[in-house]
Amino acid sequence: MKSILLHIDHDTAMKARLQVALDVARATNGHVTCLQAVSYEVFAPGDFYGSAIAAAMPVIKENAEKLRSQIEAELEHEGVPWDWRFVYGIAPHRLLEASPLADLVILGPAEVGYDGRGPSALVGDVVLKAHAPVLVVPQDAVALDLGAPMLVAWNGSAESAHALRAAVPLLACSCKVTLASITEPSEKSRYDFPSTDGAKYLSRHGIDCEVVEIPRGEANIADTLFAAAQMRECGLLVMGAYGHSRLAELVMGGVTRRMLSAPKLPVLLAH
Repeated sequence: MKSILLHIDHDTAMKARLQVALDVARATNGHVTCLQAVSYEVFAPGDFYGSAIAAAMPVIKENAEKLRSQIEAELEHEGVPWDWRFVYGIAPHRLLEASPLADLVILGPAEVGYDGRGPSALVGDVVLKAHAPVLVVPQDAVALDLGAPMLVAWNGSAESAHALRAAVPLLACSCKVTLASITEPSEKSRYDFPSTDGAKYLSRHGIDCEVVEIPRGEANIADTLFAAAQMRECGLLVMGAYGHSRLAELVMGGVTRRMLSAPKLPVLLAH
């Protein structure tokens, strides 16, 4: 991961994802691009003359400058190459514009003003439309040990295959990779790509993996995957995102939505 795009904002996971970005950059000899998008689109009912926007602009700018100064001061002592992009506009749009030349986009699970729980509309937009995989870092992540075990969630879909392929540079650093499928006896399983295909793909990149099938039980799939990752002391979970449409996940719920609601460890997503 030579080009790492890091979203800068005031949300509760900012410190965690900064540390994870540094960990990834050190492990892969990568470069961190800090993207700070500031929007002046402030809406107040009845504010026909824009007085609320005019009053908010100096405060927004001052807070953005404070955050930049704080993070730049930290980066100066980390020994990792980095640059800073300060842009005006809505964060998802600006991140998507920068993503074609990024190997990895690092985001938090929730947006500013939330308590750290998602799912974040920003994450959904970037995962679905970006030209790079997205690493979602929860606020309580202390670091990302790329030498630790990693778990790949496999359901045979094109999305899980995309995620597997995108994660290869990180999986190559791991001491043990597990390719895990959740078995559901009540449903007829259908795999476009069996787990053996995923294992063969990794082997061609010099990565050995253990293929396991995990009974779902009474828990939902997201909780089952997190439990499997935690039991194996994994530092990263890799999975395909939005195998069903995003609208269907919003209305009916889905694995991706539940994963992003309260991630228990960093999750790499690709659609």
